[in-house]
Amino acid sequence: MTQWFAESFSAEFDKQAQELGRVNIAVFGKTGVGKSTLVNAIFGERVAATGIGAPVTMGSHLYFDDRGRLGIIDTRGVEIGRDDDELIKELAKAVKDRRNKPLSEQIHVAWYCVRGMDRRFEDFEERFVRTLDSLGLPVVMVLTQVPMRDGQFHPDAVELAHQIEARSLPIYGGRPFLTYAMRDQFTGQPAYGLIEVLRGTFRLAPTGVQAALAAAQEIDAELKASQSNKAIAAAVTAAAAAAAVPIPFSAAAVLVPIQLSMMARIAHLYGIGLDKAGLLAVASTSAATSAGRAAASSLLKFIPGAGSIVGGVINASVASGLTLAMGQAWLVVCQRSFNGSLPMRGGKLDVDAVRRLFEAELASRLPKLRWHGEAATS
Repeated sequence: MTQWFAESFSAEFDKQAQELGRVNIAVFGKTGVGKSTLVNAIFGERVAATGIGAPVTMGSHLYFDDRGRLGIIDTRGVEIGRDDDELIKELAKAVKDRRNKPLSEQIHVAWYCVRGMDRRFEDFEERFVRTLDSLGLPVVMVLTQVPMRDGQFHPDAVELAHQIEARSLPIYGGRPFLTYAMRDQFTGQPAYGLIEVLRGTFRLAPTGVQAALAAAQEIDAELKASQSNKAIAAAVTAAAAAAAVPIPFSAAAVLVPIQLSMMARIAHLYGIGLDKAGLLAVASTSAATSAGRAAASSLLKFIPGAGSIVGGVINASVASGLTLAMGQAWLVVCQRSFNGSLPMRGGKLDVDAVRRLFEAELASRLPKLRWHGEAATS
């Protein structure tokens, strides 16, 4: 049974990887403005180390780096204002070539980065930003490395932001986002402004890649939770449809693919790899999801008053309620994994404690279900 479950989960995990796709962000700005620092701060230091092979050259000025759920289109050795013509030519070709490809291959959003203390926004930068817009790329503008003290931005950066706003550029919100990507260990300057950049990017990104963006980023737990709850809601709807005609409890396995798909998607959203996700799934649902009558016997103990049911049936209400409870319980497990707070024993994951955690979360939600069967119900 465990092998069957692991194989089924693995298949759903691969399927969800394909469905999530990839969000592709083009990052521009003068040399040394801190583009890589910004990317790493939002998507994790480990991102750069997990790229798949060498970046793919899109021309002499543009490089594409595939990082799983994230693609970065970057410039190498290019100076905005000096190499604009060639860069724009290559970018226009890349945008055009990819526009007819699957969504995960297209360029979705552009970031234009300006060092916050540069004090001046050049005319050639305005032209470049307007060109990005003309190519159909929505633009988020970011002022990087902006000092803040007592909740006040450095006045030079504020003045620069005002200069940019006065140009009425086609940028998200009509203004730049002021940021400081990494805490400065010497001055104690904290990081700030990153979630605002991320959420602006999320709103500009096509709906079909928003989940990929939520999965790739590592700073906004609320965004991951929101996308996870969407996955749960979709599974709840599918489960209700599957049980629109009440099914025998012993046939509850028809719900398993729906629930596994939900679990696999949430695992992806929290960046949990297949090996760990599979282990967590088996540990969590060993008493709640399986095949045939064995699952029914195990699951009954979670449903108040259902222990004496003979030949009970699952209707749409129970199927959706059970799937909702499982999704919410699994979400807690994935959140604990993301936060590094799952129980450990001897340096390894305590699978028994994970099972108890999942069961406790599941049991706390299942009393809300209304069970319908041949015997008395709760």
